[in-house]
Parts: sequence; structure tokens; C-alpha cells
Amino acid sequence: MLKRFLPRTLLGRSLLIIVSPLILLQVISTYVFFENHWNTVARRLAGGLAGDIAAVVASLGEFPGPENRATVLAMAHSHMQLKATFKEGEILPNTLPPRSNDRLERMLSRALTARVRRPFHIDAVSHPRSVEIDLQLQDGVLTIIASRKRLFSSTTYVFVMWMVGSSMILFAVATIFMRNQVRPIRRLAAAADSFGKGRDVPDFKPTGAIEVRQAASAFNNMRQRIQRQITQRTEMLAGVSHDLRTPLTRMKLQLAMLEDTPETAELKADVVEMEKMVEGYLEFARGEETEAVVPTDLHALLSEVVNGARRAGGKIELNADGAMNVPLRPAAFKRCVANVVANAVRYADHVVVGVAKKDNGVEITIDDDGPGIPEDQRQEVFRPFHRLESSRNVATGGVGLGLTIARDVLHGHGGSITLDRSPTGGLRACLRLPL
Repeated sequence: MLKRFLPRTLLGRSLLIIVSPLILLQVISTYVFFENHWNTVARRLAGGLAGDIAAVVASLGEFPGPENRATVLAMAHSHMQLKATFKEGEILPNTLPPRSNDRLERMLSRALTARVRRPFHIDAVSHPRSVEIDLQLQDGVLTIIASRKRLFSSTTYVFVMWMVGSSMILFAVATIFMRNQVRPIRRLAAAADSFGKGRDVPDFKPTGAIEVRQAASAFNNMRQRIQRQITQRTEMLAGVSHDLRTPLTRMKLQLAMLEDTPETAELKADVVEMEKMVEGYLEFARGEETEAVVPTDLHALLSEVVNGARRAGGKIELNADGAMNVPLRPAAFKRCVANVVANAVRYADHVVVGVAKKDNGVEITIDDDGPGIPEDQRQEVFRPFHRLESSRNVATGGVGLGLTIARDVLHGHGGSITLDRSPTGGLRACLRLPL
């Protein structure tokens, strides 16, 4: 359950690692401040105000009379900043004034109870900037109005503002710093994804922390080794192609000069079969070569494949929504789709090719009404030279490389191919490409 609420990105997790201890420290510091410093200061301020009021009450008791009372009240106003008035003969009402449930009011009430020891009422609601205190004396009610500043320490706001401000600054600095650290990792992931889809990334340079630079350098070395192996394989295949085709061409010429006999016809068929096998092997080993990835109209490419299958005698139709530009190696991908379509046309009477955008990608489906492939064989058919038909006769099923080539081409584009049961009763081949 906790994983649902945790961030999934490296930036979010890094900020959580940084911010969580910071928030915990803020909470602990705030608790310690309010429970110790702030309570202590507030208690002392309330005690000081209660002590001044007790001094005024004691002075009024020591020096009775209207003239002395006026002098004491004037001294309280000038020296203690207490605005005091005396209402002779009045008695405190039984109803209490509205309470604010404020911590400062509770502390002042306890201080007055301890030092003045006379009935009193505290009104901290009626005046926004002051507190009114009514005290019951023997001959009347003494009303004192004191400023709230005498009960409040500004260090509270200063402390809170300092904590919040410093936290925001630290969070902003951490965000900027971590974003700069994560950016090289994102660039490395994007470069690896592009290279995995068959696109070259020649301008990728290692940046960031030492560990990220090491990973980027390892990626560059791997990319260079793979490209070097592809180049060496292509050069080797060019020589193999020349060496194999030359003797086959001589054999075809020599057979053409011989008389037409049953033996000669069999030899000619064997030579044709050998040519097809050699072409299949070379096509499988050649892979995608060094063809560049370019934006390609997928609808036009599939139309060419479907039209080619129709010319070969297949009954096939194409269902597409219109033009759809996808970054592809056109020749390689056309060979991939053509291999799958050729398999479907070979074994089925009717084939339907469909294409649509789905889940940030493109999905091509090739459905047929043929006999299909047993479920336990659907992964085996992608193995090189594996055929469901046990004989090695090219006319009955090729050399067993069509689906292997198709899968390799799709993997080179960052896609995939799966086989399943078709709604028409035969086999469905699903080709997926990322966008």
C-alpha cells in the first residue's frame, strides 16, 4: 500500500530522501521550541504582567482614598503601560466573558490566580490588540487593559518564518541540484532506447557524476563494438555472396547448354533450390545492414506488400485508416512484413492485414483462415531453420527463416511479434512498433 504513494522517478525519490529528514528535523525543532522556549517565555511574560497588576492592587490597598487611587492608577499607566480604571461600588457579574481558549490566556489566568488572589475576569476577545482584566476589590471593580505585546514574544513568528524560509530555500536548491544529476541519466536512457530501436546516436557524450559517466562510457564502447561487428559481418557477407553465386551461375550456364533430359531438369531444380536457400541464408545473416531510419508512410509500405502478394496469386486485403508516418528502415521492415504475409498466403485461402495506433505504438495484425500453428509450436517457429513441415523441400515451406528474419527486424526497431489464434479461425501474427 505504501508503494502506491511513493514517487517512482529517481528525481522524486532523491527529493524524498532529502526532504524527509528535513521535515522530521523541522517537526522536532518546532516541538522542542514550543514545549520549552515558547512556553517558558510566555509563562514569564504572563507572570510579569500579573506581578504588575498585583503591585497596583497592593498599592491601592496601602494608600486608600480617591486622591491616592488616582495617583496609583496614573503611575500604573506611565510606568507599567497599564490602562487602569476603578468602578467604585460595582461587583463582578456572574456571567463570564467570552473565552478564546488561547494558550496565553490560560497562562495569564494561572499567573493571576497565583499572585493576585482575587476574583477576576479576563476578556481576550473583545479587543483585538489588548486584553481586558476585571478584578474584584473590596470597594469596587478595577479594570485593567494591557497590550497583547506584553504577553506575546515575536520570536515565535521569527522562528517559524526562519524554519519555513530555510526549508523552501533548501528544497529549491536540492531540486535544482538533483534535476541536474538526473538529466544525464535520462539522456543515457534515451540514447540506449534509440540505439535499441536501431537508430544511431553519434553525438552522445558522457556527462554528470563519475558513476553516470562510467555507465555512459560503457554504453559508447558497447555501441562501437556492436557497430563494428555489424560492419565486419556485412563485409564478410558481401564476399560470401560473391563466392557462392559465381559457381551457381557457372552451373546454370553449363546446364543450359545440355540437352533437356529428366536428369537435367532435376539438376536445374536443385540449382534453383540452392539459389533460394543461399538467398534465404544471406538475408537472415545480413539483417538490417546499415540502412538508415527515416520517416516512412506505413500505409504505402503495406500497400506495396499486399499488392505484391496479390500479383503472386494470393487473396489478401488491407484495412488501414490512412497515411501513418513511422520511423523505420523501409527495406528491412518491408522484408519483415513480406515474410509474414508470404507465410499466411502460402497456407491460407484468405488473408487480412490491419494496422492501427494503440498504446503509444502501432499494431499490425495479419489474420488468415489457414490451419494455424499449434500453441506449443508458436515460439519454436521463430528459431532459425525450424519448420513445421519436416522435409527440407523449399516448395512446401521455404528454408525456415522467414519468421526469424521478421522477428530480428522487429527487435531491431524496438518492437515485437507474437502469434495467436485468429478470429477467422487460422493464425494471427501481431507486429508491434513503438512510436
